[in-house]
Amino acid sequence: MAEKETGTVIALNAGFYDVQTDSEVIRTRARGVFRQNKQKPAVGDRVEIQVDEKGMSYLVKILPRLNRIGRPAVANVSHVLLVISAVEPDFSVALLDRFLTFFSWQRVKVTIYLSKADLIANTAQLKEIEQTLSYYREIGYQVFLDKNELDKSLTDLLEADQIWTLAGQSGAGKSTLLNYLKADANQSTAAISSALNRGRHTTRVVQLFSLNKGFLADTPGFSAIDLSPIKLTDLASYFVEFKEASQFCKFRSCQHLKEPKCEVKRLLEEKQIMASRYENYLAMRAEISEGRMPEYLK
Repeated sequence: MAEKETGTVIALNAGFYDVQTDSEVIRTRARGVFRQNKQKPAVGDRVEIQVDEKGMSYLVKILPRLNRIGRPAVANVSHVLLVISAVEPDFSVALLDRFLTFFSWQRVKVTIYLSKADLIANTAQLKEIEQTLSYYREIGYQVFLDKNELDKSLTDLLEADQIWTLAGQSGAGKSTLLNYLKADANQSTAAISSALNRGRHTTRVVQLFSLNKGFLADTPGFSAIDLSPIKLTDLASYFVEFKEASQFCKFRSCQHLKEPKCEVKRLLEEKQIMASRYENYLAMRAEISEGRMPEYLK
């Protein structure tokens, strides 16, 4: 009788699926039923595999998913480690807010890590970035400025069987960070294009790496974020401080534009909400309503 086991898909290799079970990694093929049902297992999926009498392994069932994010996709993402560079590419609150809004929409928690801070020679410039990030701490995000501190904290932060994935603009240092956190990951890295101030994509496939009691993924799927599926009327709710303040707005459906007695606008005027957050909110509204990509992403 064929044996069945459950595990997590940790990699896709030329039509094969590598599944981490409690005891080992098993290379499997997916049954034809998935193709017939237009289903495709993704890295991160909890799956059931079956080993037949000849010792051949087959992926036979995808267990219920928490989510499926990105392209190529990662399933069951519980947390995002968002890598934002201080320089090369330059620090950008527009990109930071874009990522945070997208993952808030996906209902995935985010921890922020500032990379390449050691490359900033101007201490005033670094202090300005750190002051900006202190605002994000105040509204509830965990922010790390030091990879050693992040490494130590991950032991407690990354819970059993959780899947964390790296995200951030190309060239921000995601693969470099992964190599630091997971010495045997051996992810390739590439130099920055000085002409474009952008990084080159070095990650081509999605793969999960075991880390502490869970997994960490490096993926090319989270370097560019599409906000077009977000409903315009829901956008404000994905800005955490806007959502909290909105309960005190006069109108329940307040979009924080020109409505009277808007609590978000009041806090903005009193500088309790950072001006760039509101400006980026307006820019995202324009992008979603007009269906256009912002210039800095083209």
